[in-house]
Amino acid sequence: MKFTTALSALLLGSASAFAPVSNQKSSTALNAFAAKDIPGVLSPMGFFDPLGFSKKADEATMKRYREAEITHGRVAMLAAVGFLVGEKVEGSTFLFDAQIRGPAITHLAQVPVDYQYGFLLLVSAIASAEFYRANNFWVAPDDSNIANPGQLNADYVPGDLKFDPLGLSPKDPAKLFIMQTKELQNGRLAMLATAGFMAQELTDGKGILEHLGF
Repeated sequence: MKFTTALSALLLGSASAFAPVSNQKSSTALNAFAAKDIPGVLSPMGFFDPLGFSKKADEATMKRYREAEITHGRVAMLAAVGFLVGEKVEGSTFLFDAQIRGPAITHLAQVPVDYQYGFLLLVSAIASAEFYRANNFWVAPDDSNIANPGQLNADYVPGDLKFDPLGLSPKDPAKLFIMQTKELQNGRLAMLATAGFMAQELTDGKGILEHLGF
């Protein structure tokens, strides 16, 4: 029951979770830096940092941490949905001659040789997205501090990739803060969910939907 409840929360929250964050400045944005005031703090846990990473990090480092968390959370949300959809339609679609079956963690390895050019497209898409992100929002290597490389641009808010085709990002700073927190919380849940999916399927070789009785 707890697993089903968590899974439902992930899927129901996906619409707001994927809304991009804005570069608009406010008192709660990362631009006015205070680790305990940034988006992602939510009751009952509050500001959860048991290992004290925020105490050892300056603003630039915290922004880099947050960028990594948002990025991994977005990938995990896609992965969680992909697990369920992939297993639901296995053997019943035109893709790959309907040869893909079993747990989602085995699907890529089952892709027929004739279709493996798709891996090149996949890698190219990922590389293009990462190049766009690095080229537009990260400090250029020539301008970077050698002692502290990999810094984000000073005016960049983590997660704001300037991609909002549906206009979901609120203009009001308070509403934007809430949406940013929703995305982070859904991303965190998705990271836990996908880790659980993989661990479960590696344990007994059965798909997630098979465990749920679908």
